[in-house]
Amino acid sequence: MGLSLKPQYLKRYKNIAKLLIKYGRADLISSAGLEEVVLNEDKKQEVTEEIDRLPNDLEELGPAYVKLGQFFSTRSDMLPAQYVEVLQRLQDKVKPFDFKIIKEIVEDEIGMRFSKAFLEFDEEPLGSASIGQVHRAVLKNGKPVVVKVQRPDIREEIAADIDAFKEIAGFLNEHTDFGKRFMLAGTIEEFKKTVLRELDYRNEIQNLKVLANNLKEFKNIVVPLSVEDYSSSKVLTMDIIRGKKITSVSPLRKLELNGKALAETVFQAYMKQIMIDGFYHSDPHPGNVFITDDNKIALLDLGMVGYVSNEMQNNLLHILLAIGDGRGDEVADYAMKVGNPDEDVNKQEFKSKISELVAQQKSTSLENLEMGRIILEVTKVCGENGMVLPNEFAMLGKTLLNLDKVGKILDPDFNPNSSIRRNADDLMRKKLFKSATSKKSYDVLLDSKEFIEKLPSRVNNILDKVSNNELELKVKSIDEVYLMNGLQKIANRIAIGLILAALIIGASNLMNVETDFTLFGYPGVAMIFFLIAIAGSITLAMKIMFSDEHTSKKKQRKLSEN
Repeated sequence: MGLSLKPQYLKRYKNIAKLLIKYGRADLISSAGLEEVVLNEDKKQEVTEEIDRLPNDLEELGPAYVKLGQFFSTRSDMLPAQYVEVLQRLQDKVKPFDFKIIKEIVEDEIGMRFSKAFLEFDEEPLGSASIGQVHRAVLKNGKPVVVKVQRPDIREEIAADIDAFKEIAGFLNEHTDFGKRFMLAGTIEEFKKTVLRELDYRNEIQNLKVLANNLKEFKNIVVPLSVEDYSSSKVLTMDIIRGKKITSVSPLRKLELNGKALAETVFQAYMKQIMIDGFYHSDPHPGNVFITDDNKIALLDLGMVGYVSNEMQNNLLHILLAIGDGRGDEVADYAMKVGNPDEDVNKQEFKSKISELVAQQKSTSLENLEMGRIILEVTKVCGENGMVLPNEFAMLGKTLLNLDKVGKILDPDFNPNSSIRRNADDLMRKKLFKSATSKKSYDVLLDSKEFIEKLPSRVNNILDKVSNNELELKVKSIDEVYLMNGLQKIANRIAIGLILAALIIGASNLMNVETDFTLFGYPGVAMIFFLIAIAGSITLAMKIMFSDEHTSKKKQRKLSEN
């Protein structure tokens, strides 16, 4: 597979090549053959140490590059730590576009004249990003809202950039060890799906509904809902949140908050999203978390959400608990289970590195333990040892990292590790309940319907074979006497166990009955029942341990003689 040299791709190849050369990956340029489309002066440009400039460079290149940077900020297994750190600071802020264009897009999308839809509509945006910008407005019925409007032609621009990304990723996938190791083509395809979902505001409308419903038990968490009659794939009108970003709350205002309780609530809500619902707000950075005027937490911007399979939920919970306890071997085992390592991976070396990482974190004070950062470090160690974890694992790491930051802002003494341990039992109960009720009544009815429909024909087949003397039973030969003795022994022991249990329960109840006859200072009859139960339990245990072993060996000798 070679690179497509279509004219619309050449400029984009050049932009990508500049970035790779500037930030130390000229080897990939050579492997991909991009040097043919890069100017001579670009090829001679020396690698600089201006890593902090990377976010600015991406912002200058356009929205697709900003989104790509945000996407790869979760991939600590693919990028060095300093790059991941600067990409996590990437700000998606651009110059606002003209208000006349806003009016045209809104009228076209909602099918209504601007003056008939809104009483007020602020021309100055509350915020402007690469995909769209947000304005405050008031509907005709007096309801205050915010309106997010997508930039014109943004879909076509991003789609063209992503096509170029796919071309390069496909080439690197086939011709470089880096591309093969991290399956770049698949990674970019996943990135494409994520961005395309974000470009359709109807997905965010649904995300808001689902999250609001999932978190309805948390009274101190607010999720704004959309106004669907005023929304479309390019326009999103939703409830206004009156409050401030948690990063903008003054120290005086924080004194009015119960920061400890709010931090715990937010963490519980995210654990439920990730571990129970399998659907979570994947970008809870402090800019998307508001403190409302009535001292609640509001979660904003659900363009990016994550999905977690049931198997990944179980593995992640095991990993988090093992990290908290300092059990490095178990962390490594579950990481290998998630990552499905190749046969040539040195598992012993990998376990050693993970154990060392977890041991280092264990030596950190609990107050400074960041679960998200550790998850990203585990992801990095996996990548360095030839084991690529699913992107959802890295995405979970970034979500937890942002969650740690939110918790620390609300309560400087917040301990995410302790919170996980406090809520582990509740999470497990909810998971068990969800598993037990996952089969809906409709499924049961369909299974019953199928059984009832097929039962007459199956009975007829059996009766026909019986009448024609064709019925055959395949039975494996067993020792009937030995089987009956075993069943009798089981029945006897169940009966004895029930009697002993009844004695214990009866003794417990009699403990509350006052009597003149005492034993060891307790009611005598109750103590006698306890002593009988203890003696019977010990006798039964001894018989099980020694008599059953003896009988088993005798049976084995008998079988070997035969």
